[in-house]
Amino acid sequence: MPPPRSASPPAPPGAAPDGGPPGGRAAWLAWGIGACVYALAVVHRTSLGVAGLDAADRFGVGASALSAFSILQVLVYAAMQIPVGLLVDRLGPRRVLTFGVVLLTAGQLGFAWSSAFAPALVCRAVLGCGDAMTFVSVLRLAARWFPARRNPMVAQITGMVGLSGNLVSTAVLSRVLHNRGWTATFTSTALLGLVVLALVATLLRDAPGQPRRLRGRPRTAADPLARRAPRARVPVLPQIRAAWREPGTRLGMWVHFTTQFPGNVFGLLWGMPYLVEGQRLPRSTAAGLLTLLVVSSMVCGLLFGQLVSRRPGARTPIVLAVVLGTGALWAAVLAWPGGRPPMWLLVVLIAFMGSNGAASLVGFEYARPANPPERLGTASGIVNVGGFVATAVTLLGIGVLLDAAAGPGGAYTAGSYRWAFCWLYAPMLLGLAMVVRLRPAAARREAERAAAPPVAAGVPAARRR
Repeated sequence: MPPPRSASPPAPPGAAPDGGPPGGRAAWLAWGIGACVYALAVVHRTSLGVAGLDAADRFGVGASALSAFSILQVLVYAAMQIPVGLLVDRLGPRRVLTFGVVLLTAGQLGFAWSSAFAPALVCRAVLGCGDAMTFVSVLRLAARWFPARRNPMVAQITGMVGLSGNLVSTAVLSRVLHNRGWTATFTSTALLGLVVLALVATLLRDAPGQPRRLRGRPRTAADPLARRAPRARVPVLPQIRAAWREPGTRLGMWVHFTTQFPGNVFGLLWGMPYLVEGQRLPRSTAAGLLTLLVVSSMVCGLLFGQLVSRRPGARTPIVLAVVLGTGALWAAVLAWPGGRPPMWLLVVLIAFMGSNGAASLVGFEYARPANPPERLGTASGIVNVGGFVATAVTLLGIGVLLDAAAGPGGAYTAGSYRWAFCWLYAPMLLGLAMVVRLRPAAARREAERAAAPPVAAGVPAARRR
């Protein structure tokens, strides 16, 4: 008589019955703390978007030098994405978020007290480094705390929380800057980092079953991280190569590249100058239009998150619709006689550009099913590089073209902005071509993974999808 089959070990405390991420209130708490860090990072990142004209006066610089602030910050952000992904996979999101908050606070505080161009530039680089540590960490938290089917929606909600930081910049920071001045405004935003740091240090856990402390501990068989993570870590370069070889990772990067940058460039730096100097709108009206960009992004995030969670096949139609629609609307605005389109067209353009950020998050939904959990941070970092490289290239191109097309006395006219914004089409066309080229290979690879045996790399296929 054969011996009785042994019962499977019970799930550890806080885990789902099948051993997967539990979801629930504890998951929303962990995610919420990480999302607070991300929202703070976006406040710091976008603060220059409403202070661009003030920064030009404070530091005595023109368009090209002014764009250097955002370009350097974005380039540092992009360069840090793969190292941050590796750190998140190895150290856990909690420690990486802690380092990020410290750097964000130091960079913004230094920027508040800088009165010369060079020190301010260094501070924006430090801020970009801290900013780079936030979004990928929050995505990793979501993957550890929520079931896989919830990840697309949680990613979009994370983007919406980040947009609330953008809303603070456009709706609140611009008024405070006008009333309180440069140093007081940026110092007060920097000190918010101390509150967020306390939340991370006291309440955040990397995964269910872990203690709320930064110091590491030996993992036991009951620890869900011990059951999910491989015992031997893959060396850094092979891990990056393995993530890059997946067509879904590369496609996700190019989707992020192509969709994110128009709205990002407009919100980060050039939106306010374009509306105030190029379109001769009052600052209050321009701030209202930038607020519309943020609100539209939130609505699109909810819509796209629900759609992709229920119908993964909607990813490519969403991406193509957003890219082609953005290109068509900018063509209408730039081709308008005299370079000053009517208000209704500006409203339509800016409202539609709200879809850019939400569509860029769809890129992560190509990379996530293509990679096992132990290299998800690395793959997410690769994807996140795309949009910020495109943003940096576009910020620089617009700044250079603005200086080249400046009117008498170096003034920037409607015509100057009209020609400068034509640069949007260079990265847009490159990214669209790469998305069309990579989509068939990524679709074939995803179909192969869906047809594979239910267990691969120790993770059930249903959970990986």
